[in-house]
Amino acid sequence: AFQDLAVGRSRRSIRALLAIKPEYAVRVRGDEREQVAPELIEVGDVIEIRPGERVPLDGVVLTGRAALDTSALTGEALARDVEAGDAILSGCVNQSGLITVRVTKMYGESTVSRVMEMVEHAQSRKAKTEQFITRFARVYTPAVVFAAIALAVLPPLLGLGTWTDWLHRALSFLVCSCPCALVISVPLTFFAGIGALSKKGVLVKGGNYLDQLAKAETVVFDKTGTLTEGLFTVDRTTGSMGREELIALAAQAEHFSDHPLARAVCDAYGREVDAAKVSGVEELAGRGMKAQVDGAVVLVGNARLMKEFGVTGVEEAEGTALYVAKDGAYVGAILLADKPKATAAQAITELKKLGVKKTVMLTGDAQAAAEKAAQKVGVDEFHAGLMPGDKVKHMEQLISGKDRGAVLFVGDGINDAPSLALADAGVAMGAMGSDAAIEAADVVLMDDDPMKLSAAIRGARHTLQIVKQNIALSLIVKAIIMVLGATGVTGMWAAVFADVGVCLVAILNAYRAMKMK
Repeated sequence: AFQDLAVGRSRRSIRALLAIKPEYAVRVRGDEREQVAPELIEVGDVIEIRPGERVPLDGVVLTGRAALDTSALTGEALARDVEAGDAILSGCVNQSGLITVRVTKMYGESTVSRVMEMVEHAQSRKAKTEQFITRFARVYTPAVVFAAIALAVLPPLLGLGTWTDWLHRALSFLVCSCPCALVISVPLTFFAGIGALSKKGVLVKGGNYLDQLAKAETVVFDKTGTLTEGLFTVDRTTGSMGREELIALAAQAEHFSDHPLARAVCDAYGREVDAAKVSGVEELAGRGMKAQVDGAVVLVGNARLMKEFGVTGVEEAEGTALYVAKDGAYVGAILLADKPKATAAQAITELKKLGVKKTVMLTGDAQAAAEKAAQKVGVDEFHAGLMPGDKVKHMEQLISGKDRGAVLFVGDGINDAPSLALADAGVAMGAMGSDAAIEAADVVLMDDDPMKLSAAIRGARHTLQIVKQNIALSLIVKAIIMVLGATGVTGMWAAVFADVGVCLVAILNAYRAMKMK
């Protein structure tokens, strides 16, 4: 009954996540409204969401305003106001206002679908402690059975007492030795811990990643979208070309890119780009864009791109900058600003309080912009101007260090996926993070708040502490009673306590993993 109670509470918290699955979507075609299964909606379709309804698919608000309850995804009770142009995630509940939404992801790729899949598969990835207990029980159980048989048979054959006396001792020994307290309470504790964290908007994909979170000593962060808002705005321009002309030229070349810097330039341009004037668009990974605009070859990107194409006269700018060249001649730079997340500095402070020895920031941004961000948030070290492969090399160096705890990597972009997969535990930003990052990560922070990382580490350590308590309690009590039972000092009642009694205590202790502050 106690075990069912503990499992039931944990399942209820996970079932609350599974309940975010929408039952239907209202598709809008002209003046017609049609209620269909979310799986039948395609990218580009328009859906209508009324007050009280659950958002069925990820999309962008076209018309209307609403307050969305995001607690099922993020664990936060505060509603989020959305209006035309805002991206929204499936699984939220519309509390007020009628909105129409253009769908951006198929149901199978939507947030609600990914969350459900992660939760359902979490228990299949067992922690090392769970794996050890399973292996231990496999060897331990037959060993104690044979030991009990030997205890019942050998002493009477050697004339050390009666058969009845030694049979009773052997049976007490056998009852006491049953490993159910370990086999039940340890997986139950991990299950409870995963359930408790899911209520707080932290999805852990398995008990083994709770292990790694608890051992975290080095935390590596991506910069843009992880420690900073990732919402760049054009600050100023430099160079021979006027501001409006420079931004217009860059926006036409950057129009086909999804990079945050490209989006910032296009937003600053504020008009539709005439796609007919643009051709030969080529995105050069980690460097920028190359395109033909009105017949002229335009380059927009970092200093590495300018150097690669032999552009001279580039005035190195401090901070995050996009350099622009036209037909091989440098015409100016667009300087962009990105502010740290409100909780970023506090998140780093909390990690240090938890005993994290080193915090590192890896970014593809320019040295000056990276240094400025690093100083504001308080990381121990940073490395700038990195390509995705360079991030992986830095991660390999950190992981290969001797006498280290676990290395975590926190990121949100497609280019972070290799580093997330390489880390002992990869942590992805779930609200705005890319699909590739979320897929590669082991832990997902559903509201992109870096403060949730310290909560995840605390929760993991709380869970591991309970696991260790249960192991110690079970082994110590059993060892004492087994010895006392074998020597005839205690009888069957003590053996029953060591088995069922200790099991009940361990299960009740496992229940504490649900009570996470």
